Amino acid sequence: LTTCVPPLPLLFTIPSLASLFGRGEPRRGGLLGAEARGRGSGSSSNSSMAGSTMSSERVGGLAVFLTVLLYLGSGSTGGGGSVSAAGGSLQLSSNDGRPFPGHVLVTGGAGFIGSHATMRLFDEGWAVTIIDNFSRGNLGAVDVLREMAPHGKLRVVDGDLGVPAELRKGFTEYPVDLVIHFAAIAYVGESVSDPLRYYHNITSNTVLLLETMKKFGVNKLVYSSTCATYGNPEVLPITEKTPTNPINPYGKAKLYAEMAIRDFTAVNKDFDAAILRYFNVFGSDPEGRLGEYPRPDLRHHGRISGACFDAALGLIPELVVMGTDFPTKDGTCVRDFIHVTDLVDAHIAVITHVANPPVLYNVGTGQGVSVREFTEACKRVTGAKIRIREQKESRPGDYAEVYADVSKIKNELGWSAKFTNLEESMGHAWRWRAAHKNGY
Repeated sequence: LTTCVPPLPLLFTIPSLASLFGRGEPRRGGLLGAEARGRGSGSSSNSSMAGSTMSSERVGGLAVFLTVLLYLGSGSTGGGGSVSAAGGSLQLSSNDGRPFPGHVLVTGGAGFIGSHATMRLFDEGWAVTIIDNFSRGNLGAVDVLREMAPHGKLRVVDGDLGVPAELRKGFTEYPVDLVIHFAAIAYVGESVSDPLRYYHNITSNTVLLLETMKKFGVNKLVYSSTCATYGNPEVLPITEKTPTNPINPYGKAKLYAEMAIRDFTAVNKDFDAAILRYFNVFGSDPEGRLGEYPRPDLRHHGRISGACFDAALGLIPELVVMGTDFPTKDGTCVRDFIHVTDLVDAHIAVITHVANPPVLYNVGTGQGVSVREFTEACKRVTGAKIRIREQKESRPGDYAEVYADVSKIKNELGWSAKFTNLEESMGHAWRWRAAHKNGY
């Protein structure tokens, strides 16, 4: 977890101090599934230890002890634990004369999609609380959001959805009207090599979120799901009635989370939800305010859009296309690339249509683009001489071809993708990335 201060090593072993610390509560998911950090149970009863005749060792031990208490205590209070000294206070009313839509909790709001959604929610007049543990989110994106947020419309909580006490911080202090649940790790290859991490982070954390929403009386949810739930479909394009048969733990974990949401709504009739299964998200804010910048140590997982730009910028020596013997038009896998702005628009459209049972929509363009076509477009957009190496072996867990039938969301919500020109959308992403070679 990213915290306001660096972790403190508990190097002292004074029994009278150590006995004051609880063991903490176990993570119900979280990125690593490790135990939560311990919580201090109070310090007022120990003030008598600071006598004027204390030895230097005891004074030093007490100083460390008090520092630890302040550190741990900062994460246990109800709306405070934010990534900076000021988490942000909210104004739960309109400040521009428009009707106030409400207060939305955005999980994973520091991520690529979550940050773009938060920006758009400002435009719609919402007050937003972001909760993110910054394991893969971007503090730079949050800084940008702080600068653009209308007064009283952004609060940021540093918290792990897998730790109940930290998750509750998103719901205390201010009543929540709606949750948009983006937070998840999302690399297919990584899910194959570390499946339990994905079941913890996606499925278990969604269950814990539902439990917490029930505790606080929050009855509206928009869930971020994926086309990976379909696996390798027999018939294209993919409709919402296409059978689900995920072939990797990422898709399975998302599908199990969907099932948990449906089962929960079946016995909680006041709870309304929407599930959006989206396809391959890329692009960036057309005005250049936000973009996508995964941590450098995650580059080897290699979503194709980020890898193309890394190669164009000379951050990696070559772009490796993995998988050239798929049963597709050119042997590389085929994907439906959806611009992040269009995806966010779909979320805005569905907010007023959450229902019980949950509504389900595919979100894509309806167009299939091969990886080879994508890389050629990347060379044209960037103007860079990108060295491309094609590898016959595909990534573990990759499926051959997916693209969406989006007629349902168009007919029922009036939504359709606006940025359907691949090079135009890629151009938005490239302009931001070229101006932010090393991220925010």
